[in-house]
Amino acid sequence: MAEAKGASAHRSRLSVRVRLLAIALLPTLVVLPLFLGWAMVRWNSKFDSLLKSKVNGDLTIAHQYFTRILENSGERIDALGQSAEFRDILASRDSGELAALLERRREALGLDFLYLVSGQGAVRAASPAGARPPPGRDWPVIAKAMNGEPATSVDIFEGEDLAGISPDLAARASLDLIPTPNAVPSARTTETRGMIVHSASPVMMPGSSSAALVGGILLNQNLVFIDTINDLVYREASLPEGSQGTATLFLEDVRVSTNVRLFEDRRALGTRVSAAVRERVLGQGQVWLDSAFVVNDWYISAYEPIVDSRGERVGMLYVGFLETPFQEEKLATLIAVLFGFVVVTAGSVPMFLRWARGVFKPLERMTDTIARVERGDLGARTRSNGESDEIARVAQHLDHLLDLVQESDRQLRSWNEELNDRVEERTRDLMQANRQLEETTKQLIMSEKLAAIGEITAGVAHEINNPIAVIQGNLEVLRMLLGERAEVAGTEIRLIDEQVHRINQIVMKLLQFAKPDEYAGYADRHAPDEVISDCLPLVRHLLRKTEIEVRREPLARRTVLMNRTELQQVLINLIVNAVHAMPKGGVLSLKTRDTTRDGTEGVTVEVADTGVGMSAQVLERVFDPFYTTKSRQGTGLGLSITQTLVSRQGGDIRVDSTPGTGTIFTIWLPETSPPETSPPEISPLEA
Repeated sequence: MAEAKGASAHRSRLSVRVRLLAIALLPTLVVLPLFLGWAMVRWNSKFDSLLKSKVNGDLTIAHQYFTRILENSGERIDALGQSAEFRDILASRDSGELAALLERRREALGLDFLYLVSGQGAVRAASPAGARPPPGRDWPVIAKAMNGEPATSVDIFEGEDLAGISPDLAARASLDLIPTPNAVPSARTTETRGMIVHSASPVMMPGSSSAALVGGILLNQNLVFIDTINDLVYREASLPEGSQGTATLFLEDVRVSTNVRLFEDRRALGTRVSAAVRERVLGQGQVWLDSAFVVNDWYISAYEPIVDSRGERVGMLYVGFLETPFQEEKLATLIAVLFGFVVVTAGSVPMFLRWARGVFKPLERMTDTIARVERGDLGARTRSNGESDEIARVAQHLDHLLDLVQESDRQLRSWNEELNDRVEERTRDLMQANRQLEETTKQLIMSEKLAAIGEITAGVAHEINNPIAVIQGNLEVLRMLLGERAEVAGTEIRLIDEQVHRINQIVMKLLQFAKPDEYAGYADRHAPDEVISDCLPLVRHLLRKTEIEVRREPLARRTVLMNRTELQQVLINLIVNAVHAMPKGGVLSLKTRDTTRDGTEGVTVEVADTGVGMSAQVLERVFDPFYTTKSRQGTGLGLSITQTLVSRQGGDIRVDSTPGTGTIFTIWLPETSPPETSPPEISPLEA
């Protein structure tokens, strides 16, 4: 018996020791490594996402520059065709002077060829002299010019077409294909085609016959073009030290203009893109945003397809930067984290073990004392060795309790039962009180939140009005000062006017939300069906984007007392939300009918859609201010303002929705409302 108790005490000592060691070492040796591992995985994922976002932004800049090159080429040729000098020479029918003019303008505009072609396809004059351009009727850009519309696009000229224009042009376009790993197998050894920025502008010939002025720039081996893109996208210090930005223009999958290096002093012209990138970009027409092997190293890469005038994908535009420096930085960061963990562990674990030993030694003595008491030695005591810490005080209390254990056991049991009953009763009371407190707290928080949002919104709206007024005032002064010269910047001034008006509308919505009573406007009687009829033309552009059928049931005969603009705002908000819920088309139902609620006559308006519907979680918060499911497209104020406008007129708005089936918004408005005295509507600028 005594041996069994001794073994039990020994197991107890081991259990206490193991648990204390686990408590001491678990955070450092288990929890911290797991957390660091999770943090590093998440950091690595976010880091890669940032690299892809950057290369996507770089591709956007390169695309804009490439588009601008096309636009400039077309604008310059069109300007030449409309110039007085060109028209005078055409009228004089002097072919020599016309050829000289084309030669001068071709060199000045930086074009590789420039020629005038008649509607029958005959070349009237060309630069360089003696050039034999390819037949014009086969090119969509020339066909558009013959019909009076300037056009610019990227087209692919065959080698013989380039040779007919200029042998030098054909020589520049010709590239020897270099075998490239991972590329699609090909029996070709030479690329003789040329990628041309192809522009044509309509010209009216003497005798009212149509013609076209055609020019082009060869992009093959156009290193100035590709280096300009690279310098624009990857300016100095835009990448970390060791990384390198690159840009490339592909004719199909062949690099015809690039600053990617095959060797230190040789560009990778004639190398080809990998089969995976070719299939994604040229085959499927998608943009590639990922790591890719480029010639001889891995790059964070972005490719987009280039489409010719016939709508066919004929090439790719690429930008990217060397991935190795970023991988090295990630590895260095990982090594630093691991080194820091090892240092922290080596310094903290011995200290934790020493502290743990100071805890479980006194506990083992108390365990031995309890075991001796169990064996019948009622005089056994722990008797702490002069320690004054918490565990020593526990040992002293244990000795005292052992003295009183027999006498107090019965009382303790009785008190324990009574205490349990009281605790249970008190716990029930506290749980009920906590539930009431939580509900009250939620209401107070929402009330304070709405009040704070209202104050902040009103303050922000009023602060925005001052710079808006300055912009509008100075814009009017600018118009007066410029007079007729303002027409030069007419488009820009109109855009400023439109954006200022848009800001005014946003400020008005904010003020209506923050101070609905102050910006309500006067109410009048309106037939809801007439207001719906006025609203539909305002959203017709949205209805045309998708195949949405509008069904109406105008059954209401009563009128409602409400500001017409506010009623239009309510209906348009609901119709726009319904259209957004049906991106693939559906049915928009608009119904009105006369109804009576609680003895009050009124009108019910239903706006229903067959869209995606809403979940129960969304329905609970659909009228909350600033709550939106449209990500970056919405402010979250539309339905909140709608509910405010309807409630202020004594009506209510309800919503019923089923995911995958559709949503129904039901508005009830009384036929009459209590008289209100409201000031006239004022604009946000006057506020």
